[in-house]
Amino acid sequence: MTMQVSQDFAPPFKLIVPYFLIGVFSFLFCTMYLFGININELHFLNPNVLSLVHMFLLSFVMMIIFGAMAQLIPVTLEVGNYCLKLYYIIYPLLSLGTVLMVFGFSFHILLPFGGLFVLMAMALFIFEFFATIKKVKKFNNIIKSLVLAHIFLFFGLLIGISLSLGYAGLINIDMFSFLKAHVYLLLLGYVCILIMALALVLMPMFSLSHNFSKTPTNFAVSSLGIAVLLLVYASLFDLVSLSIFAYGLSILALLSFFYQCYILYNTRVKKHLDIYVKFLFVSFYSLLASIVLFIIYFYQNMQQYLLAAGFLLFFGFFAFLIIAHIYKIVPFLVWFDKFAPLVGKEKVPMLKDIVPQKSASFQFYFALIGLNICTLALILSSNSLFKIGTSFLVIASLYFCANLIYMIRFSHVHKK
Repeated sequence: MTMQVSQDFAPPFKLIVPYFLIGVFSFLFCTMYLFGININELHFLNPNVLSLVHMFLLSFVMMIIFGAMAQLIPVTLEVGNYCLKLYYIIYPLLSLGTVLMVFGFSFHILLPFGGLFVLMAMALFIFEFFATIKKVKKFNNIIKSLVLAHIFLFFGLLIGISLSLGYAGLINIDMFSFLKAHVYLLLLGYVCILIMALALVLMPMFSLSHNFSKTPTNFAVSSLGIAVLLLVYASLFDLVSLSIFAYGLSILALLSFFYQCYILYNTRVKKHLDIYVKFLFVSFYSLLASIVLFIIYFYQNMQQYLLAAGFLLFFGFFAFLIIAHIYKIVPFLVWFDKFAPLVGKEKVPMLKDIVPQKSASFQFYFALIGLNICTLALILSSNSLFKIGTSFLVIASLYFCANLIYMIRFSHVHKK
């Protein structure tokens, strides 16, 4: 059975729009930022790498997630937001904090201030989430997964603010150990578990999947939650053997989630391979390829395989997964906001009419070519090849920005 989604508690569309606009244009800036990267000088404490990673995660991934959560949490749980107005404060704080952090890795004095604004934005979001979810009378596994993810987010933030103070030289901490714990809590603990939970809501809804087993996701969330705890503990106390076990458990959890997506794909009613499915295919291909490259790095200890695995995880798995859902969520919100009241009174467009199909296909193929070229360039340590791949990604991102604006404006054009 698919989880029921009600629109009775949906927030206004104008509240969601800034999150998507900021997120999508930030993704364009991230792809353009790749031109300034010298892949032969990359390491995890490189200021350019830290700036790019935080721009990608905060202003693209987190911004889109927060906007989507503002819509999905109340309509999925069928309870109203505790304080919807907080969302009008969160995105300016998060945007300002991200800008200060991006520059702060080069100008260290700015970093604690950026961290403070990001902390304030996320603290407001976490407060609103738990205050809203407190209204729910019966917790299912999806809600439990969301709660677990946001607990990891909270502790990831605490370690993150410690890192910003340490990087600025204000406190003395083991930067590498804290950095690993920070990454595990936010990437695996928050983003990945959140994706797993929401996949059981969004993917069946968009593909009309029915009567599927949720066991793989339940196993994936539980395993990944345990793995995150073990990885954080092992990082802080430098326990290599425990880390290796936890890495294996993490990979097993991700593969279990991949199997859940395979089940959803096979039980779907909509068999047409639309732009949503195409982006999802590349997203999961990237996840599998990233795991393979990570395993190769583990055995051969060659830096280029780790860099390629990280690139595929960010610009392949996360990016393509988010883009896929933008092409479903935005048309749905536009249609519900502008055309639902007109049903039965006049002819209204279908959801697929709101998506610029040809332009979205151009974006997909440019992004796919760029992703593969950049990954190959990282494996071969070729800066010139990496720049070529980046060019394709930038063109794809420009199409993405234009397509988002088209979808948002579609309602105004067709209401006249």
